Amino acid sequence: MENSMDGTAGFKTPIGGKGMDEKVRCAWAGDSQIYIDYHDNEWGRPVHDDDRLFEMLILETMQAGLSWITVLKKREAFRKAFDGFKPELVACYDDKKIEELMADEGIIRNRLKINAAISNARAFLAVQARYGSFDRMIWEYVDNTPIVGHCENIKDLPATTALSDRISKDLKKLGFKFVGSTTIYAFMQAVGMVNDHVTGCFLYNNIK
Repeated sequence: MENSMDGTAGFKTPIGGKGMDEKVRCAWAGDSQIYIDYHDNEWGRPVHDDDRLFEMLILETMQAGLSWITVLKKREAFRKAFDGFKPELVACYDDKKIEELMADEGIIRNRLKINAAISNARAFLAVQARYGSFDRMIWEYVDNTPIVGHCENIKDLPATTALSDRISKDLKKLGFKFVGSTTIYAFMQAVGMVNDHVTGCFLYNNIK
């Protein structure tokens, strides 16, 4: 997720907020159920399955310039359109498939991003061939242990770090597209390489 959270300034509290279940969450979760579900069940939880990692990488690149909730609402349509985010299938997309995707109103119809998804699938497969898995390569950057943040306020969360800068540069060298440092840090948060739940969030000490 982009660290700007695309609208967090409108939340009632800068630290966290209680949902209907009285749990204190990161303020960006707000009162939107789709955000709450994503916050509670996915964001910050370590992901080691390559297909899931590919899915989150594609969704984060698709989000560039847009709000994350826009992507979440279109997630199932994306999953259907992109063959369950199987990199080996996406890597084979041709011009006909690209035009089909451009005509799909359920997804974000940006030709550059769609082309990048295909390029990224091919780069992803190359990483798997070289390292055995994308998981093995990407998690080495954090020594296979999530970095735990210590922010009390979502406004203090970084948009990029020296590590996301490094990963971004490395991925670009490997042929990945739309992987700027901000996108990569958001990816790191999403797949649990970084636990950026604020310290007052009920999940801060409960991420497994």
